[in-house]
Amino acid sequence: MRLTVDLQRATTAPVPTATQFRRWLRAALSGRTPGATAEVAVRLVDREEMAALNENYRARRGPTNVLSFPADLPAELGLPLLGDIVICAPVVRDEAAAQGVDGDAHWAHMAVHGALHLLGYDHIEDSEAAAMERLESAILRDLGYDCPYGEATPEGEGQLP
Repeated sequence: MRLTVDLQRATTAPVPTATQFRRWLRAALSGRTPGATAEVAVRLVDREEMAALNENYRARRGPTNVLSFPADLPAELGLPLLGDIVICAPVVRDEAAAQGVDGDAHWAHMAVHGALHLLGYDHIEDSEAAAMERLESAILRDLGYDCPYGEATPEGEGQLP
């Protein structure tokens, strides 16, 4: 798969490299996208910008760790744009510290989680959440990271809804 990642840095907080994001997103998207090419924009932000996005698009106050905005383009256009992923660097850093997990592992989890949302995965219903968690865990395991949910997940991947 040919993957283009537009990495936008709108934070002064430390963030992973573009190479790391490409690796994580490729792992999440390979074999799961409709075409041979994919384009994703990743914007790394501070708490203020994420809080504004979270309130505007989800009607929830305060910052969150990751938001995804699928492109939702007509298929007949044939454009490879999957959408945008916004990640709040200070929230990801603080979550990793609070959970006692490796910072890179948590960043990878947020990138994978955001990419799966672009593909239509969700976690509103328990069955959807279980499928998404299984898939995230499998992708992260393939990348060399531990299961982010604190326990081993069954083999197999979630199915697209």
